[in-house]
Amino acid sequence: MKVLGIESSCDETACAIVEDGRKILSNVVATQIPFHQIYKGVVPEIASRKHAEWILPVVRQSLEESHLTLDEVDAIAATNRPGLMGALLVGLTFGKTLAWASGKPFIAVNHMLGHMYAAHLENDIPYPYIGLLVSGGHSIISKVNGFDDLEILGTTIDDSVGEAFDKVAKYYDLGYPGGVIIDKLAKNGNPEAFSFPLPKLDKGDHRYDVSFSGLKTAVIHQADMFLNSGFEKSVENIAASFQETACRTLVSRLLRAVEDTGLKTVVAGGGVAANSRLRAMLAEHNEINCIFPPLKLCGDNGAMIAGVAYHFLKRGETSSLNTTACARIPQFKRGLANLEAFGRR
Repeated sequence: MKVLGIESSCDETACAIVEDGRKILSNVVATQIPFHQIYKGVVPEIASRKHAEWILPVVRQSLEESHLTLDEVDAIAATNRPGLMGALLVGLTFGKTLAWASGKPFIAVNHMLGHMYAAHLENDIPYPYIGLLVSGGHSIISKVNGFDDLEILGTTIDDSVGEAFDKVAKYYDLGYPGGVIIDKLAKNGNPEAFSFPLPKLDKGDHRYDVSFSGLKTAVIHQADMFLNSGFEKSVENIAASFQETACRTLVSRLLRAVEDTGLKTVVAGGGVAANSRLRAMLAEHNEINCIFPPLKLCGDNGAMIAGVAYHFLKRGETSSLNTTACARIPQFKRGLANLEAFGRR
């Protein structure tokens, strides 16, 4: 079964064709980064307009690279939540129209389920496992029971880790996207130069939660307070120390979830899953099996959307053409019942 998947939730116009939920026949991603760099962040109006310009040529290119015609595709899928509303509507409307015009089944896909599924495209991963979903909008630790069954254990109580990277990079005029630039600068810095604070979310309902607002404030407005003697206040040292603290925050909560659930497999997804220090830090823990998607599948892409859609189709589920987009969803809020199940309430 060949599924054409469209992704347009933020600033990447993407389309891919995936066979049987695993085999990637094509994966085209048109990035808008050059158009947003001048503003040091994504401008929603620009994003939606570029999606409208690029969606047709990107879909055509995906079909060409797969050596398939639209008639040979079995179903159409598109992201419908969460994300920037204008951007979502472009890909969703195009996908629904394509499905209607070609008489093919349509599947609306949750963007975050796609990120959690990305590693499955190149790995055979049995359920359940602990999922780490880290992106520009989300920081989630969950128990993953199936491709569409995530029990949320912990999440951010304020900013996402990806947002913190972007805001720190913006303040120090490092460029956009912040995560990639800080990761590169950190390689030439010393992570011990600054002792930035870790969040004090250690008990009760917040045992698996993370926070990045305080860290962001410390790095931007109070860096001098945390500079250790003998070190220079350079952007490289700031980047290295900030990145180290952010990754330690995520890993410490993740290891708690591993210990409490007894699940030794951890699967990561989302744009921040490409961070080299996060990958290295988790690799230091031999007691867990940590699986990351390849770098090309960490960011937004259509392959992860097509992969998830295949499993909905396999289960006999499709979406109505009346399905609309939704910018925010409550699905990824921490459920107190989940904490009770592990005796941590």
